[in-house]
Amino acid sequence: MSAGELDLTHIIKRDFELADVDINTYSPLTLAFIGDGVYEIIIRTFLVGKGNKGVNALAKEKNSLVNAGTQSRIAEFLKEYYTEEEADIYRRGKNAKTANHSKNAAYSDYHRATGLEALFGYLYLTDRVERAVELMKIALDNLEEI
Repeated sequence: MSAGELDLTHIIKRDFELADVDINTYSPLTLAFIGDGVYEIIIRTFLVGKGNKGVNALAKEKNSLVNAGTQSRIAEFLKEYYTEEEADIYRRGKNAKTANHSKNAAYSDYHRATGLEALFGYLYLTDRVERAVELMKIALDNLEEI
């Protein structure tokens, strides 16, 4: 980020006049709520950045990466790369009690995906999007073995 440039989080907080909130007051499911969007925007940016394609082709690729099964496998693969703090956030998200889960996913996959989303939400809200992108790059670079 160059001098005078703000990241998306700062721009949103500034323009909507949002107060800083203690990240520790957020439930894991709230972190997963925002993390779902962070995960998806990283994937969509990656796919669009690979070149101009039709919307249907992009959607198909996106859907192969943005689903509980794939996110679960990515979360488990990345466990060896998590810091202690990240592992704790992931674990809290994975173990969070939810009222429902995806009809198209196994219960365990859904919970691991929720843990990954919680981690991405946490990283986003603590101004560490670069770390979320770093983890996603590790996953995408190793997708064939995941």
